[in-house]
Amino acid sequence: MPGKNAATGGRDARSLSVRTLDVLGAFGAARPRLTLSELSRASGLSLTTTHRIVTDLVEWGALEEADGGYQVGLRLWEAACAAPRGLALRETALPAMEDLYEATHENAQLAVREGLEVVYVERITGRGAVRVLTKVGGRFALPATGVGLVLLAHAPREVHERVLAEPLRRWTPYTVTDPAVLRKMLAEVRCAGTALSDRQVTEDAFSVACPVRGVGGEVVAALSVVVRSDGPLTPKALAPAVQGASRSISRALGWEPARPAGGRRLLGAS
Repeated sequence: MPGKNAATGGRDARSLSVRTLDVLGAFGAARPRLTLSELSRASGLSLTTTHRIVTDLVEWGALEEADGGYQVGLRLWEAACAAPRGLALRETALPAMEDLYEATHENAQLAVREGLEVVYVERITGRGAVRVLTKVGGRFALPATGVGLVLLAHAPREVHERVLAEPLRRWTPYTVTDPAVLRKMLAEVRCAGTALSDRQVTEDAFSVACPVRGVGGEVVAALSVVVRSDGPLTPKALAPAVQGASRSISRALGWEPARPAGGRRLLGAS
């Protein structure tokens, strides 16, 4: 079990806070409801310790009892909504995302980077939109998606090296798995200000993504639209709409395009 070693005589060396977080971390999109035994196995804790932690979490409202098991409670959701990269970013971005959706009637997605993964904070979709594997609150590997390419391109160098050093998962025959090719793609994304992920996650869709910038010009999120690969919309036709929407969100967050010495805004800043 995790957290046990000879130095502690086989006892769990993790702090109570870490063990509590391990219990909460057992839940996910594929495991929204877990029994006490399942939580014990997933967290590596004894049933007695798991029961004690779960009892406290239920009392506080972080977990709720449901159908003989437990699920994440509203109190924890309320706390998560206070994350500035979550609800605040989502609310600021929604008007521009709605405009982007109305222009395409396909998936408009907003994501941030956490470590080596993409976390999706909002998605607008329609009944006839192309199928995607992502969902709000879900995570995905950085290299294959449009938003992931944008976020990775603007991430610190050490993040690049960690991603490029690991085996790159192949989702479709079109997924880029050569580190040298990916490195070149990231340089092109930084230069162009737009990323294209062409059938890299599913064979029937491509995405066009652009960076969303904060007050200081740093990339805080990425916006994309995912459309059918055999549909009438092309990457070239979509790019201006995604660029415009990302700039709109960036300005709402307080970003201003760089100005040359003469005072006029630089064309193409995004």
